[in-house]
Amino acid sequence: MSIRRIESGTHLSKVVIHGDTVYLAGMTANKTLGKSVTEQTREILSMIDGYLAQAGTDKSKLLKTNIWLTDIATWAEMNAVWNAWIVPGNPPARATVEAKLANAAAKVEIMVEAAK
Repeated sequence: MSIRRIESGTHLSKVVIHGDTVYLAGMTANKTLGKSVTEQTREILSMIDGYLAQAGTDKSKLLKTNIWLTDIATWAEMNAVWNAWIVPGNPPARATVEAKLANAAAKVEIMVEAAK
């Protein structure tokens, strides 16, 4: 079974496709770094939509999601954006935890896996 990589760099690929499963690396905001959790979450989910499309799938086929917040008190703020984005009736398995992120301006990181 082949493995296809999208936007591979020195230490990670943004997307790895193996068989009928699509794995996205953890995504953090670019344009909205330092801004609100709402703005960062919107940007990240838009990025996820784009990468899933490149891989030949979409958010209706999400299998698993990991979300990291620098402050778990912002869970409701992030979740409001998430709930507006997710396809009703198709929520993935999900974990949300508080963590220190590599970039201090990032408040949210999201990683997903999807079926093709």
